[in-house]
Amino acid sequence: MRTLDFAPLLRSSIGFENLNRLVDFATRGEGDAYPPYNIEKLNDGEYRISMAVAGFSQDEIDVTVQDNVLIVTGQGADETDTGERQFLHRGIAKRAFERRFQLADVIKVTGASYEHGLLNIALVREVPEHKKPRKIEIGGSAHVQPAAIEGEVRQAA
Repeated sequence: MRTLDFAPLLRSSIGFENLNRLVDFATRGEGDAYPPYNIEKLNDGEYRISMAVAGFSQDEIDVTVQDNVLIVTGQGADETDTGERQFLHRGIAKRAFERRFQLADVIKVTGASYEHGLLNIALVREVPEHKKPRKIEIGGSAHVQPAAIEGEVRQAA
C-alpha cells in the first residue's frame, strides 16, 4: 500500500494542508543515497546537516531555501583534462546531485560552511512570539467576550 488517503482526517482539521504533501514526500523514499549526509542536534533548538561532497568546490554547490524546503544542489565542473588523466579506479563520484530537506515553519537556515569535503548547514529553531505558549487569565464573569473581538466588531459596524 503506497498511497494513503488522508481526506477523512483533513475534513475535520484546520491548518494541516501541508500534511498530505509531507507524507507523500516521506513515503516516496530515497532513490539515490548520494551524497551521504548526517543530521545532528547540537543543543536545544540548534541543528546541523553535514553532507559529504568530496571533490566539489564551494562554487559548484548551491544551497537554497524555498517554501520550507532546503535544496542542496551540486553541479560538477566539466573535466576538460580527461585526456591527460588515466584512472585505474575512479571511486570518488563527482556527479550532479540534488538533495531536498523538508523544514518545519519554525526552522531557519542560519548559514553554511565548507571544510575538508564536508558541507555544513546550520539551522536554528525560532519560535515566533505568537506561537509561544501564553497564560490566559480566568475572569469571574460567567459571560466574557474578548475585547479584541469586540473591537473588531465595532470597527466593522
